Amino acid sequence: MHLRPLAFALAALLATAAPAVPAQAPAPTAAATRDAAAVFADLDAYVAEVQARFDVPGVVVAIVQDGEVVLARGWGVRELGRPEPVDAHTLFAIASNTKAFTAAALSILADDGRLSLDDRVIQHLPWFRMSDAYVTGEMRLRDLLTHRSGLGLGAGDLLFWPATTYSNREVVERLAHVPLAGGFREKYAYDNILYGVAQQVVETVSGQSFAEFLQARIFDRLDMRETRFNADHLRPDDAAATGHAKADFTELAPVAPLTWANVAGAGGLYSSAHDMAKWMRVQLAGGVIRGEGEDAERLFSAARHRAMWSLVTPQTIPEPRVPELRRATPNFAGYGEGWSLSDYRGEKLVWHTGGWPGMVSRLTLVPGRNAGVVVLTNAEAGAAFQAITMRVLDRLLDAPDHDWPGAYAAALGRQHDEAAEDWARHEAARDRRSTPSLPLAGYAATYRDPWYGDIHVVQEGRGLVMRFARTPQLVGDLEHWQHDTFIVRWRDRQLNADAFLGFALTPDGAVREARMEAISPLTDFSFDFHDLRLTPVAED
Repeated sequence: MHLRPLAFALAALLATAAPAVPAQAPAPTAAATRDAAAVFADLDAYVAEVQARFDVPGVVVAIVQDGEVVLARGWGVRELGRPEPVDAHTLFAIASNTKAFTAAALSILADDGRLSLDDRVIQHLPWFRMSDAYVTGEMRLRDLLTHRSGLGLGAGDLLFWPATTYSNREVVERLAHVPLAGGFREKYAYDNILYGVAQQVVETVSGQSFAEFLQARIFDRLDMRETRFNADHLRPDDAAATGHAKADFTELAPVAPLTWANVAGAGGLYSSAHDMAKWMRVQLAGGVIRGEGEDAERLFSAARHRAMWSLVTPQTIPEPRVPELRRATPNFAGYGEGWSLSDYRGEKLVWHTGGWPGMVSRLTLVPGRNAGVVVLTNAEAGAAFQAITMRVLDRLLDAPDHDWPGAYAAALGRQHDEAAEDWARHEAARDRRSTPSLPLAGYAATYRDPWYGDIHVVQEGRGLVMRFARTPQLVGDLEHWQHDTFIVRWRDRQLNADAFLGFALTPDGAVREARMEAISPLTDFSFDFHDLRLTPVAED
């Protein structure tokens, strides 16, 4: 995703923000407070507009500049229907913003002399396998971080999204059967699963669990006391936000908590704006925690910092969906080690987004202005964090204001129009008079995919039900569409991921294979149903 803006009067913000910043956290200087109050004087009204337009219960923003936290506050509530407000200390799932922490973990081990990012993965994980022998042998640690492996977009995500019963080791082992969609280092395609491999490397090389390593080598050193390894590590007294999603893309409601321990390196962390401000400060300082020159205490070396922020994998820049977003179109875009890289109004941007069931976020750094902004939200509304980020950037860069909420609303409207057009094409191609070739019992079986594992289609009453054996949340009712194709309607309607399920038959009328694909282009790419190759297996 891309970035966007925000606005509020800091004086009012400081007066109404919940708990005061603890003593260990940097407090805004008087000058910084005065400057921020002037620059962000209309932020209250702006965020309220964004929340109302995109239906977001809670938003938290932190801005740092020149080593100071100039703004850290929240708007709205942790959960719909409850009075507790969000503030700078509210914990949110930061999802893929975790990737920069995983890259930092490998960098720390490189500085320790225990690995090099040029090492082959099999030097540290001899059992590691990709589906291609050449790729297996040539995959370097850097390749785990840069989205150029040849895997397709989101390939293998169903091994852990929604939450599965696989361990991290099992997820990585099953990567051996996940198909490649392109050439090795050929082009950019975002993945999560290779960050699970990076997690395994950190554990193997350090001799610690990934959670222990992050805590000792990053969180404790930066005094990030409000950051948790994943939802399982939340404490009873933590002020954690509740995520919200729209069932069937319509009605907003709270989402059940999710943990992602088996690929935590890709997106497991929970944190607060207060702690993320500390993370932004050390990043903008080039890895320096405190001190100067040769005596400075560092989280990672200057060399590793430059490498993480250097473009490795270029990205194609698409035309904006609507003209109103042309102003945000970058001149270059690519990915480094755990960071997205692009530009805005002549300034380099180092940034990342995070998407989680019910929560999305964006962290953006502007190195040339020694500034950064993080926006945390508790609804699946990327347009909201984009609009807020862009307003902040415009103010930081002394640029004229732009109607970013309107621009993103227009893009969102166009996206939904395109989804409706896609559905209309399916409807037009449907033969409503067709019937299944087999009685329903003929489709019932255990199906096995080489990388995911078993998926059961069972007859219950007068219908068929699909159950993913290792994903408790993926239970859906089959509805006949046409011929030997059905629609899987997931019982959890907040998944927004209904899928076509098509059966291919042998000449003798038995099921040879089944394949799936998401119905709507609005479906999250992590539902990589299209990579499944389901063949019936004999019951034990």
